[in-house]
Parts: sequence; C-alpha cells; structure tokens
Amino acid sequence: MIITQTPLRIGLVGGGTDLPSFYRQYGGRVLNAAIDKYVYVIVKQRFDDDIYVNYSRKEIVRHVADLEHELVREAMHMAGVHGGVEITTLADIPSAGSGLGSSSAVTVGLLQALFAYRGRQLSAEELADRACAVEIDRCRKPIGKQDQYAAAFGGVNDIRFGPGDQVRLEPVVMAVEARRRLQAELMLFFTGSTRSATTILSEQNANTSDRIPQLELLRDLAGEAADGLRAGQVDALGVALHKGWQAKRTLASGVSNSAIDAAVESALAAGATGAKVTGAGGGGFLLVTCPVGHQRAVRERLSGMRELPIKLEPVGSRVIFNVHRDIWG
Repeated sequence: MIITQTPLRIGLVGGGTDLPSFYRQYGGRVLNAAIDKYVYVIVKQRFDDDIYVNYSRKEIVRHVADLEHELVREAMHMAGVHGGVEITTLADIPSAGSGLGSSSAVTVGLLQALFAYRGRQLSAEELADRACAVEIDRCRKPIGKQDQYAAAFGGVNDIRFGPGDQVRLEPVVMAVEARRRLQAELMLFFTGSTRSATTILSEQNANTSDRIPQLELLRDLAGEAADGLRAGQVDALGVALHKGWQAKRTLASGVSNSAIDAAVESALAAGATGAKVTGAGGGGFLLVTCPVGHQRAVRERLSGMRELPIKLEPVGSRVIFNVHRDIWG
C-alpha cells in the first residue's frame, strides 16, 4: 500500500500568465504558495486483476481504458500500472472548483503514488512535468502550469514560464520574521460556491490577444511581489494582490460577480491590503492579505463566509506510507 500527501496552493499574483496562449510568446510569471491542506492518494494492491477507483463515486472496471476518471486513467497509463489495484483519493476541502489547485494536486499525488507502487521515485520536477502532460496534453484541459509545480515542490515559489515551453522555478527565500508575518497576514474564506474553471479559462484563452496589457501587468506584479518578499517587504504582496485582482477580473466574464466584488470591497474597507478569488475565479475561496490588527474587522465583515485557517507548507508531494507485501504468499 502506498499513501501520498500533496499540498494545495494559493495563487498569489500572476495567475493567467501561466497559460501557453500567453507565455509562449510573452513569458509568464506567477507567485504562489503551498498550504497545509492536502489531497491524499491511496494505491493498494488487489488479489484479483480488477481496478477499483474511489472518489466522489466508485468505479470497478477490468481495463484501464474503461475508467471514466480521466486523471486516474491517464496517470495509470503513464506509470504503466495496468490492473490489480484499488485507488482512493481524499481531500481536505471540496475538491472540485475550489480554486486551490485540487485537480493538479490529485494528478501529482496519483503519479507520485503510482510510480512509487512501481518502485520508482520521481523528482519534484519530473512530477510537475508529467502532471502537466497528463492534464494539458492527454486530457486537453485549458489550464496553466503553476498548480502542478506548486503541488510538486511545495513552499513559496516564483515561477517563470516561457518564452517557449521552458519552466523555471525559484523558491522565495525570506527571513524568518518576514515569513512569519506573511503567514499571519494570509486569510482564506470559502465563498460558499464552487465552479468549473474550464469555462472561464476557455474564455480567457480566447481573449488572450485582446488582454495582453493586463496579462503583462499581472506578470510584472508577480515579479515585484516576489522581490518584495525576498527583501522582507511583506506589504508589497498586498499592493500587488490588489492591483492584480483589478487586472485579472477583466480577463473573462466569469472571473468575478457582484457577490465576490462586494466581499472584496468589504475586506478592503475593514483594513485588508488586498483581496482576490483564488484560481480562475467565479467562486471557491477568497484570499485576503490583512495586518493582524485589522483581521477581527475583516472577519466581522465576511461573517457570512466560513474561514479556513491556513499555514504555509514548505514540502511538496511526498510518500507518507509505503508498505510492499506479497499478498499471494
């Protein structure tokens, strides 16, 4: 039996510039952080040759090609696992449409578990690259690449994409006090609704040629925020978050709505330095940066939303349980 633990992430600044429709020509850049909320994947050997997959539903099939869960199907193909296994996925939060990168965390965790089941340990870079191949190339999802790298590497990362298809990840190294302050000022609230990112991202991809100035601003803000954190200037993140949200909400019609706009304005009026919806937008979680002294007022303004306490997670996807047993003996 193999069990993997893979962190979710919060996209801080630059989301949208990791889409190939933009970064291949102009170069993208994002700042994101893994958090202490996880996806768990369990892979267990079976006595027979059937394939059992447990998630929000249960599938029992004889052949990998018959699986409807496309991420499991393609990850099994990639890892060379053909049958005789039971696979279970579990998540700390609603796994669909949360805006916390849960789909990519599932893919990374699956690959980590399946390759470990085959006796092979992948590096974080291999995991991220293979997860991108599963989601973008094999499953044809209209998504970017930041989530896979955040899940595989963990930590706070400054990630550059392109020009072309190259990816360069640089951890954001901060002084201890700056890191503590950053963690203390991050707040996460559930909007009460989830959404499919596919529609929003498909529209955003179609709008890319008309949104180059906004995307270039988002890319540059990610760099400014990363440099600020390295210099111990935690306030730089709130400024970039606020400016970035104003730009991001113009990328597609579904990124924001009246309820989200009202929540962002309420948080800012209560003393937050920045607020935005995580992920593609439209629902999921609201990320707020706020000095500790104003957080009580923010909580009162956003009392209709459930807060999810978070901490930064320095470690990426990993195997937390690995027992090989010959069930035939």
